Amino acid sequence: MEYTDILINIRKILRSLNLESKKIQKEYGVSIPQLMCLEYLGDKEDYRSTQGSIARYLNLNSSTMSGIIDRLEIKGYVARLPNPDDKRTVYISLTSKGARLLDTSPQLLHHQLSKRLEKLPENKIREINDALIILVQSLNIEEIQASPLITLEDPISLNPEE
Repeated sequence: MEYTDILINIRKILRSLNLESKKIQKEYGVSIPQLMCLEYLGDKEDYRSTQGSIARYLNLNSSTMSGIIDRLEIKGYVARLPNPDDKRTVYISLTSKGARLLDTSPQLLHHQLSKRLEKLPENKIREINDALIILVQSLNIEEIQASPLITLEDPISLNPEE
C-alpha cells in the first residue's frame, strides 16, 4: 500500500463530511452543529437543557454556543425559557417547529459511523484507534481539542460563526 492511499482515504472522509454539511445547510437551512443541538434537545426527556450542558455535549465554547442558539431561536426551532426556581438559569427548549425539522432531517454521518463501529469486534476497534493515534501523532496534533461528534464545524474550524 502506498502512502498516497492513506491520504486519499482521509480526503474521502473529509470530502464526505463537507458534502454532508453543504447538503444539510442547503436542504434544511441549518448547520450540522445547529442540527446536533436540536438532536440533543430532542433526546432529553423534557426537550430542554441549559446552554452549558449543550455546549459541553458538543464540545463548543460558550460564545459559539450562544451564536448557534441565537440562530436557532430566530428560526423558531428553540426557545429560551426562564427557570421558575432560579431566575439566573435559562433553559433552551425544543419547539414544535424544531421537532418537525428533526423528524424530516437525515441521520448524520457520525451516527451512521457509531452504529457500524458498535458492530465491530473489540480487536478491530483497537486496531482502528491505534492507526488513528499514529496519524494524530504524525501530524503533531495531539493537543487539539475535539468532540466525539464528527462535523466540519468543530472548534478547530476557521469559521467562528459556528
